[in-house]
Amino acid sequence: MPGLALGAIGVVFGDIGTSPLYTLRECLKAAGGVSPTNVYGIVSLILWSIIVVVTFKYVAFVMRADNDGEGGILALTALASDVAPVRLRRVLLTLGVFGAAMFYGDSMITPAISVISAVEGVTLVDPHLSEWIVPIALDSLTELIL
Repeated sequence: MPGLALGAIGVVFGDIGTSPLYTLRECLKAAGGVSPTNVYGIVSLILWSIIVVVTFKYVAFVMRADNDGEGGILALTALASDVAPVRLRRVLLTLGVFGAAMFYGDSMITPAISVISAVEGVTLVDPHLSEWIVPIALDSLTELIL
């Protein structure tokens, strides 16, 4: 059980921690290219966004929402609806289901984005390989499924 708990924490915080890293390439493009000032500034923003989001939002707030050992958006909805007035419960239930749907959608799209981002690296070696990014990513994902 402790190993499963550690794995679950790694998956959740790994996803939260790596999502800002996908922005580095686009931020450098928007900043006008690679320069020491741009790299320091953008990496600093990414680092602080990871620290603030993970520390304050998830560790200090979300991890305190405990519904008999259960967590997540639906547990948070159940806790909130227990203390909410009757008229607000339907709104909280709707928001909870919407949040669960958003989480499910994120869990579907994150692996695909990660694989495509990794495969895009081949264009650094040879820019002519850009037409092969999607087929290589699809092949990689189907190999994982099979």
